Amino acid sequence: MDPMLEHKLLATRRHLLGSMAGGIGSMALGQLLGDGMAAAASGGAMPSAAADPVAPRPPHFAARAKRMIVIHLTGSPPHLDLYDHKPELVKHSGEDCPAEAIAGKKFAFTSGTPKLLGTPRSWVRCGESGMELSDAIPNLHRVADKLCLVKSMFTDQFNHAPAELMVYTGSPRAGRPSLGSWATYGLGSENANLPGFVVLISSGVQPNGGTSSFGSGFLPSVYQGVQCRSKGDPVLFVSDPPGMDRSLRRATLDALRDLNELQARELGNPETVTRIAQYELAYRMQASVPEVMDISREPQHMLEAYGAKPGSPSLANNCLLARRLVEQGVRFVQLFDWG
Repeated sequence: MDPMLEHKLLATRRHLLGSMAGGIGSMALGQLLGDGMAAAASGGAMPSAAADPVAPRPPHFAARAKRMIVIHLTGSPPHLDLYDHKPELVKHSGEDCPAEAIAGKKFAFTSGTPKLLGTPRSWVRCGESGMELSDAIPNLHRVADKLCLVKSMFTDQFNHAPAELMVYTGSPRAGRPSLGSWATYGLGSENANLPGFVVLISSGVQPNGGTSSFGSGFLPSVYQGVQCRSKGDPVLFVSDPPGMDRSLRRATLDALRDLNELQARELGNPETVTRIAQYELAYRMQASVPEVMDISREPQHMLEAYGAKPGSPSLANNCLLARRLVEQGVRFVQLFDWG
């Protein structure tokens, strides 16, 4: 056999991917550096993505909303009891589920023919819009005209973890970027001293979808959510270890940056650029995060309005923290609570 042909036949997929990795990395780095040169050519108003991956970027269209807070309440009342009025379901409550609705489908924890169950709540048309809300949420009745209620979205994912991933990543399987990651990737962050995407978990229990619910998927890891705590160190592993002062930490980071920049030039791995940005952000966060996470700075009437108690982890504390974070320019804040 021709030696060259034999060599090609013995090549594996792993060999192919390995030989392609450098080229793909070079393409990614070229894109990042290209963005930087374009910014420089336009007067340098917009920092390059290679220097700062989460630098603020203009949207494709004019936008009024600049920041977003998502509150995920696991264990909360079902939408059928709050804001999704189904009069036909109430009418047929207690009857057997129609065969055509379950034929050929498998449902977890359900066997035989299930019964239909309508809500016992009463409903009110609220505001000038006539939005239908149940009597379980009377305080929202007063602000109905300030709400946007989307009822057209649906999915066939009903198990907790896949459904949660579907909500935040658009796929029931782990591996895709989350909503906050896309927002930060597309728009950057307005505060260079804080993460662009912050996650607050008040119950101590991770989301059903795990960290993939706020992960970066195939995007660089700089766009993943940074989990902050309302008690103890706000962010783990950011504080200096015992015996290391700020000047020594700065000198250490400078040396690491030089090594990482050398590696980025030689190998073109975009994750190296991410690593540089994350080290620098962690250094800046040592001063900025404790200040913004300290809700004891809030006036007493504000603490009472939220029901917040400094030093006691709770959903109320995290809602107040979310407000403080977006006021400081954080692009996306995601709250999880188990009720």
